[in-house]
Amino acid sequence: MGVDSAWNYSRGDDRGRAEVVRMTPGSPPGDDPAGVFVRVSGMLLSAEAMGTALRLITAAAKEVFPGAIGAGFTLADLDGRRVTAAATDDVVARADALQYELGQGPCLTAWERRTAVRVDDLGREHRWPEWVAAVRGTGLRSALSTPVLAGGQALGAMKVYASEPGAFGGREEHLLTMFATQAGVLLADMRTTEDARRVDERLKDALRGRDAITLAKGIIISRDGADERAAFLTLAELARRRRATLRDTAEELVRTTIKRPF
Repeated sequence: MGVDSAWNYSRGDDRGRAEVVRMTPGSPPGDDPAGVFVRVSGMLLSAEAMGTALRLITAAAKEVFPGAIGAGFTLADLDGRRVTAAATDDVVARADALQYELGQGPCLTAWERRTAVRVDDLGREHRWPEWVAAVRGTGLRSALSTPVLAGGQALGAMKVYASEPGAFGGREEHLLTMFATQAGVLLADMRTTEDARRVDERLKDALRGRDAITLAKGIIISRDGADERAAFLTLAELARRRRATLRDTAEELVRTTIKRPF
């Protein structure tokens, strides 16, 4: 599919439903990459949607860059390991895997140094000798990588590969930076959403703990005829003897009381 072909993209509305957006011929995405970016900016920010967004961006990049045989993203997983989060072709995944295995390559350099890295001809490249030797025979001859930045942090890198030397220049470097910037915005938004979700869960958890303690105190007041302060001290002493938290002790008291009403 060429640059002038019609493209289909999925976009989420404000209720998270998918909608197909069609880019019509006559406005090459390379001349207006914002038209590509808006297709993914409205997606529901879940991990699944993030993966879909990255795949859409890589697919768009492969079409935008003449001569590109593949595009992809390198990010860190939950354990901090570098992984290919999205790749259009097996050759991308293979070239990336060799970088992670050998600890060297243009994509990793772009990530670590936070700068675009261009390889004009792998046949004449000497910066990563082990990686260059390892990818020989894959059909790759040139590459372009740029960091994915968000909130002052380098989250990973985006790259495109080509089968011919000299495939990428200053214009392509600028465009790839724009693609990576959009990915950085999406990743930052997802992290913000995840942080808010975690805070919400912690708040709910704290409220559940408070409610359990309140119920446990009520049980002690009803059972022993104690006032609220004495009921709390009784619960605290029970927690100390059991070497358990106040919340766990309260929840256990509530559970046993519900099973065997006093």
